[in-house]
Amino acid sequence: MPKQTFFHLPKEKQGTIIQAAKSEFSRVALHEASIANIIKEADIPRGSFYQYFDDKEDLYYYLLHQIADENNDRFIAFLQEKNGDIFETLLDLFQYMIQNHGNEEHKSFVKNAFLNMNYKMENILANDIYQENKRSQYIKMISLINTTNLNVKDEQELHHIFKIIMAVTFQNLIQAFVMDLTEEEAVTSYIEQMELLKRGVGKKENSANEFS
Repeated sequence: MPKQTFFHLPKEKQGTIIQAAKSEFSRVALHEASIANIIKEADIPRGSFYQYFDDKEDLYYYLLHQIADENNDRFIAFLQEKNGDIFETLLDLFQYMIQNHGNEEHKSFVKNAFLNMNYKMENILANDIYQENKRSQYIKMISLINTTNLNVKDEQELHHIFKIIMAVTFQNLIQAFVMDLTEEEAVTSYIEQMELLKRGVGKKENSANEFS
């Protein structure tokens, strides 16, 4: 996280530094990124950079947390609009993220993150809501889900289903960006997988086996 000196800066100055960082991290992956390029574009001395951040990793992960927070807030808003329908909510969110990332710089930033994914990056982008400091946000999400059309027996099963659905969504986002899928290709594949989840993939024991 940034040091307090960063948050004491005027919002405009904070925005300039963030934009400079995003530009650099969109150009190359984290391990190739240059602090020199960031401070040059942001027009700040190198010494000032270290007053705001420990290193380039500190700044990079702050950007990822911002994206995760924005997506979580948007998820809650969509969930409220859709009266708790988790499938409709995630379809809207998935389409929004694909369309929003049509901005080439933002798309490159996200693509670089996916192509160079490590545990920490995945934990931030996919599982940020499960962190202790995000507990209240996660609880709010769960409480807003309408379970009427979900085959769940209790709250624990709801938590499991939520994690499964979110994992499928995250993997589809990775595929969309890494493989440069069109919006139609990405959404079509996502809908097909979500329909399988809604239908269930296991047959009852007395059902005929098509593949026997």
